[in-house]
Amino acid sequence: MKRWVTMLLLAGPVALQAQIPPAEYQARRDSLAARIGDGVVLAFGGRTPVTDFGPFYQLPAFHYLTGYDYADAALIMVVRKGRGAGTLFANRSTPRRALYYGEEPDSLAIAGLSGGLASRPAGDFAPVADSLAGSGLPFYAIRDVEDADFAGADSLTRGGQIIKGLQARHPGLAVNDAYSLVDRLRARKSPAELALIRKAAEISAAGHRAAMQAISPGMHEYDLQAILEYTFRRQGSERPAYGSIVGSGPNGTQLHYMKDRRDLKPGEVVVIDAAAEYGGYAADITRTIPVSGSYSAEQRAIYQVVLESQKAAERNSGPGKSPQAAQDSSLDVRARGLAALGLIESPTATMDPPWPADCQRTPRACLQVQLFAIHGISHGLGLAVHDPMQANDGDRTFQPGDAFTIEPGIYVAAKLLDILPDTPKNRAFAARVRDAVARYQGTGVRIEDDYIVTEQGLERITRGVPRELSEIEALIRQRGAPVPEQ
Repeated sequence: MKRWVTMLLLAGPVALQAQIPPAEYQARRDSLAARIGDGVVLAFGGRTPVTDFGPFYQLPAFHYLTGYDYADAALIMVVRKGRGAGTLFANRSTPRRALYYGEEPDSLAIAGLSGGLASRPAGDFAPVADSLAGSGLPFYAIRDVEDADFAGADSLTRGGQIIKGLQARHPGLAVNDAYSLVDRLRARKSPAELALIRKAAEISAAGHRAAMQAISPGMHEYDLQAILEYTFRRQGSERPAYGSIVGSGPNGTQLHYMKDRRDLKPGEVVVIDAAAEYGGYAADITRTIPVSGSYSAEQRAIYQVVLESQKAAERNSGPGKSPQAAQDSSLDVRARGLAALGLIESPTATMDPPWPADCQRTPRACLQVQLFAIHGISHGLGLAVHDPMQANDGDRTFQPGDAFTIEPGIYVAAKLLDILPDTPKNRAFAARVRDAVARYQGTGVRIEDDYIVTEQGLERITRGVPRELSEIEALIRQRGAPVPEQ
């Protein structure tokens, strides 16, 4: 282990760069107010952590509107004729608690970091909300969920309970959901946001290069995880953007495997899906690399199909282009590749899927390729690793200011044939491909890069980590060499 520690120390830290300007937070609230027109907006930040695992991190939507990254805060914004006046309600720690966890900013500091928000003690929130309940203005809430992935499970959050109490005290008060309005604002990334996403991508690429230059048989998945996350922190990241996925051998066929405990065996590949957060903004990179330094013929074949499918999606991404076209082109390349390898019967062959699907309305959902290419290839990037992007709404095309991933994958495991419903079509399919599945058994390959849409076209911002087979093998052969800075 001394080898890679020395190697990473030689890379050195990077200087932290400017965060979001305070005036941008004010502009975001102004944009929300313009969309509300008239109303009262209630927004809730994250709670004080109830474990000792790490510091407090603010919820993305609340951070987006306020820039305030301390626990137990809330915002009330009164909007009339499209113009809003906001007040932040913040806790102040006791002197004794402050000795443990530090002091929250005072009113002057809050106004400075947030772009002009007034502030009051947290205990004033309920009386102010009660007084506004009789104003006749409609109410809107920005819920305290991590991001849209978890919004459906929101029933016991602090904000949810406060709203229930407010409605109990004021029968008939309707509270509208404003989370989707904030999502639409978050979709278009500002130049300051794009700079932070680029920096997160640069740091993440350094972590993947370090892992490539350290991997060898006899290590464990957690060794690679440690190298990645050490590099992220050493380069200035505050934390990983999500739970690091380091899946070797059969673990690489589990999409969100995060135990990272298995030993690395010669001849296997490792799927590494890990990235850094910088200034609150996430990157997201996946590479699939060989433990012994070289890919087998079977691994190369699968890898090349995935790589070509990623490049097809790239060609169909950019200003005015459709994410659906990118998805379809990527899937078509994988279908042709899997058919050539004998893993499906033909590029257009269908199955009776082992999950709900309407084969009449969406026939592509029932293609055999979907069994080995289960997930979509793209999501937005920003304050959350799955962030809104403009291409999700409107005419559903990419627009300048979109930041997103392209991440096709293929996962070959015999258990996939076993979960197929027992139908004549599926029995024939399984019988024809079972020998090929055995040949590629336990091989998972995912390749993921990050992109920004500009006025000029599409920019791949994760070029700092190789993705071509020959480039990865060449970097692994440099085991023990210092990792060059970008």
